Amino acid sequence: MEPREFFESLESRVDPAKAKGMTASYKFVIDGAGTWHVDVDEGKVSVTEDGGDADCTITTSEETFRKIASREQNPTAAYMSGKLKVSGDMGQAMKLQKLF
Repeated sequence: MEPREFFESLESRVDPAKAKGMTASYKFVIDGAGTWHVDVDEGKVSVTEDGGDADCTITTSEETFRKIASREQNPTAAYMSGKLKVSGDMGQAMKLQKLF
């Protein structure tokens, strides 16, 4: 799945029950593809392109993002190998796995 397609369809794919109780903002910087801002607020997810500041920023290459989105690559393994970088609130980053 292409990064743009992933983020454009994200709002409709997230299970509101899994996002319930979460309030956080995430910035995804996908080298070669773009930047997206994902806000999670009590079960509602909204996505905008080129968002501002966020609680957590996740940076990776387009290739690594595609592998993670298609479940060919484990996000934790990508982080441990340096293919995915996280800055900001690491606790919020860990919560992403239950959303996707």
